Amino acid sequence: MNYAYLLAAILCEVIATSALKAAEGFTRLGPSLVVVIGYGLAFYCLSLTLRTIPVGIAYALWSGIGIVLIALAGWILYRQPLDMPAVIGMALIVAGVLVINLFSRTAGR
Repeated sequence: MNYAYLLAAILCEVIATSALKAAEGFTRLGPSLVVVIGYGLAFYCLSLTLRTIPVGIAYALWSGIGIVLIALAGWILYRQPLDMPAVIGMALIVAGVLVINLFSRTAGR
């Protein structure tokens, strides 16, 4: 269940971060509310994961997966291109997340 909370935290953070651009410096109410509520839910869900998952592992997973999802959201929603170095860098991040999940004994299983 803790990984489900972590996934929820990541998804809320990705939604909130994606809405930042649409909020236009918090001048648009709807997207601004999405940002505030999304980050609030993200941090709440992240706090629930920390009951059993070490903070370093949880944050590494949150940030690694979040970076990739935000880059994909920017590419899809805002037509922000990704060049080859960006794709390679994100592939290395995904590889790091996989190493943590598959081989780390501190991943809180």
